[in-house]
Amino acid sequence: MQDHYLFEYAVIRVMPRVEREEFLNVGVILYCAKQNFLRMMFVINEDKFKFFAPELDLQALAQNLYSIQRISAGDKSAGSIAILDMASRFRWLTATRSTVLQCSKVHPGFCKDANTMLMRLHTELAL
Repeated sequence: MQDHYLFEYAVIRVMPRVEREEFLNVGVILYCAKQNFLRMMFVINEDKFKFFAPELDLQALAQNLYSIQRISAGDKSAGSIAILDMASRFRWLTATRSTVLQCSKVHPGFCKDANTMLMRLHTELAL
């Protein structure tokens, strides 16, 4: 598989009531070491959340998702995690949590272009 690079990704999901284990996918985070790539994309579908979890504070959710995006990008103003190397940031962001905002297990794959793969996964899994 010449010109194919190993990547890892996780689906970002919102689980408003953790005890029910019901969730909505809202984004994807993708890491490709060979392409020096770590990026996260997300979307908040307000209509879905009004039906699924009307009590959820969508503004707070958006702020948390933007924080993940900034940490992924290595934005130093996002705190101490954002200054870690890419692999460490990815591992920290995708660590198992029991909170409203969670990541799926990390999945591997091969791609030619990490950004194209991120957009494809985001479309398939979060939209």
